[in-house]
This record gives sequence, structure tokens and C-alpha cells, in this order.
Amino acid sequence: MKGKIINSVSRRNLFKFGATAVGSGLITSKLGLNLFDAPAADAKQRLTPDLAVAELLQGNKRFSSQKINQPNRGSFRLREVASGQKPFAAILGCADSRVPAEIVFDQGLGDLFVVRVAGNVATPEEIGSLEYGTLVLGAKVILVLGHQKCGAVKAAMDNQPVPGQIGSVLKHIKTLKVASTNESGDLLRATTIANIKNQIATLKASPVVTDLINSGKLKIIGGFYSLDTGIVTQVA
Repeated sequence: MKGKIINSVSRRNLFKFGATAVGSGLITSKLGLNLFDAPAADAKQRLTPDLAVAELLQGNKRFSSQKINQPNRGSFRLREVASGQKPFAAILGCADSRVPAEIVFDQGLGDLFVVRVAGNVATPEEIGSLEYGTLVLGAKVILVLGHQKCGAVKAAMDNQPVPGQIGSVLKHIKTLKVASTNESGDLLRATTIANIKNQIATLKASPVVTDLINSGKLKIIGGFYSLDTGIVTQVA
């Protein structure tokens, strides 16, 4: 009789534990406390440059198709990156509020080393930051990310007087002559893509960046973000 009582209690405790575990899992999911943050983060740190590019593009595919994972955003990851960072990719993006890199590429805390400035221009300050993000922190790819309807590129194209220090940014955007009869017939888009490629060329003039590329530790690509669809198209 005693044995039956003990077994009954044990079963009840087991069911309670199971229910608690399932409930905790639901709560964890709702709060974004991902218990699998650490293995995913470690895997990203071991990516090659080509795989780092693939990870970025796959993340953007998840975002644009509304199938986001929201990785590395839990409390474990928060504590983990407090002691140091090892981003797998670096982004030189526009400061436009509609293009937040971590959301657009479905990444989390410590995954991306992001430098944002109007027109995604490679000034000495931005270059120095990206040198640090790649040489010291180990990012495997630099993505220069321009976007649809970029106000900075449009202002540079208009070539009109601007107030304050805005001109200090615009001077780094060379409105290269591009054919107005490009694929989309959109001169602003074509100029934005030309600007992306020009900033990549500027970055490649850095001896630090060049050495990393030549040693196979780094890759630089360009991307164009559509505000309408959320899709990043590789353009360089």
C-alpha cells in the first residue's frame, strides 16, 4: 500500500514537473529568452567569409518573408556579450531609420558590428571603425548597404546648398554619371548603387582591409535594400 502511495505521488510530481517545463517553455518563447543562444552564437563565430555572406542573406530572406527567428536576443546572450563581442559581420549602412541592420538581417546581440551614417559613406572615421570591427573583433564580411529612396544620395544629386554640417556628408557621395535608361529606369536607384560601389572601392584602399581580403579572412560586398519589400539585393 505504501509503495502504491509513493508511486502515485511520484507520478503526480512528474506531471507537475512536465506541466511546469512546458509552461516555462512557453513563457521563455514569449519573452525571447532563447536557451539555445550560445551554440548558435558560437557557430556564427566560426563562419568563413562566404558563409558569413550566406548567413546575412538568409537572415534577410527570413525577415522579408516574415519568418524571423529573432536569434541571440535572450537573457543568456545579453549576459554572454557583456564580457566581449565577436561579431561575424560588419555593416556600413545608411542612418535612415527604416533600415535597422539587426532587424533587416534577423540577427541579435553581438552578431553585427554596425556603422551607420547618412549615405553609407566611408569617411576616415567609418573606415577606422570597420578596420577595428574586422581586424580586432574578427568580422568576416563587410556589407555596404544602400537603400531605395536614399535622401542623402538624392541631395547629392540635386547639388543644392544645404545647412549646417550636412554638406560634410554629401561631399563623400560622388554622383557618378550613370545611364538613366538602366533596368528600372530609376536614376536615383542607379546612382545609389554607383555610390555603394564607390564606397567599397574607398574601403579597399585601406591597407588593413586589403590585407584581410588578400589573406582570405574578409570579403566586402554591396547590397541594395528595398523599402517596399524588405529585400536586400547583392549589387557588388
